[in-house]
Formats: sequence, structure tokens, C-alpha cells
Amino acid sequence: MDINQLSKKIENKLLNDRSIKNVKIIDNTYKHLKHNSHQKGKYHIKLEINSEILKKTNRIQSNKVIYKILSEELKTDIHSLQISFT
Repeated sequence: MDINQLSKKIENKLLNDRSIKNVKIIDNTYKHLKHNSHQKGKYHIKLEINSEILKKTNRIQSNKVIYKILSEELKTDIHSLQISFT
């Protein structure tokens, strides 16, 4: 799966959650290409999520919500996930 396909899949899954209003997906994989642990086909993703509900929830709980939604992608396509709530 390429980054464009993955981004669209992530966006669709996250926006299906009614508490999420908008999501910005940033590919930071290029920053990690020379790392020993870099795996081709695994991406370093930063998510900027607009959600009043998740923003008010404690960080651990809000991250658990996102990890649950993206559980399959975390197993197959995502090496690293950075999340911020706005």
C-alpha cells in the first residue's frame, strides 16, 4: 500500500467516528529512512485530529480510541504514530 492509499484509508476510518470533525495526516517517513529499524512499506504518520471530545479526554484514553480504530493499519502499514488533538 502506498502512502496515498494509506492516508485515504486512515482518513475514512477516523472520520467515521462521530467525535472526530477533521483529520490532517502528515507522512514523516522521510525523516527515518536511514534508521536501522526502517522497514520499506511501513510509515511514520503524524495525525492532527480535530475533536472536542477527544481533546477533553485524558491523553491515554484518547490515544486508545485512535489505536483501536487503526488497529489493522498499525499491524501492517504503520511503524510509528504521533497524535495531537485540536
